[in-house]
Amino acid sequence: MASDNIFFDISRLKHVGKNVIIGKTTRIRQPEKVSIGDNTIIDDFTYISCAAEIGNNCHIASNVSISGGKGTFTMGNYSTISNGCSIHCASSDYRECSMDLPSVPEEEQFGGVIADIQVADFVTVGAHSCILPGATLPEGSAFGAYTMVKAINNLKAYHLYVGSSCRDLGSRTKRELLEKYKYKF
Repeated sequence: MASDNIFFDISRLKHVGKNVIIGKTTRIRQPEKVSIGDNTIIDDFTYISCAAEIGNNCHIASNVSISGGKGTFTMGNYSTISNGCSIHCASSDYRECSMDLPSVPEEEQFGGVIADIQVADFVTVGAHSCILPGATLPEGSAFGAYTMVKAINNLKAYHLYVGSSCRDLGSRTKRELLEKYKYKF
């Protein structure tokens, strides 16, 4: 395993298995919360900012972002995440107004969604897909490029999923909670 990463000290990882390759420009914000199994490859320009348990023989391609502060990302054995995917263990709620930015003092934060993400064994996630909080990707499932994976419970093992949709769901609630920030500066 190369130990010349420029963004974090690899020796601070919670666990790192045998024959692991981590790209020199991969960034793991909290390495003490990340375990990586044997024979796993994490390519350059990947960013991980939450707790993560990554299995054996996995591949995370370049330009993947796994975020979520207090959430946990779990990836089973022999699974792969393709280029440009975004995985979110935490997110704004969007239906209700929220102030859940990490740049906002914790005592002023409200709203948002935090939920762990589970990727089972033998899962393939296609390029530029987006995985939202609470999603569970069952064993052997595959998700084509640009697929949005939501926290729904009816995904089936060894099935192929594709696509995303964007539709108007109406006005957001609790707008007044943000008004006090509108003229703060």
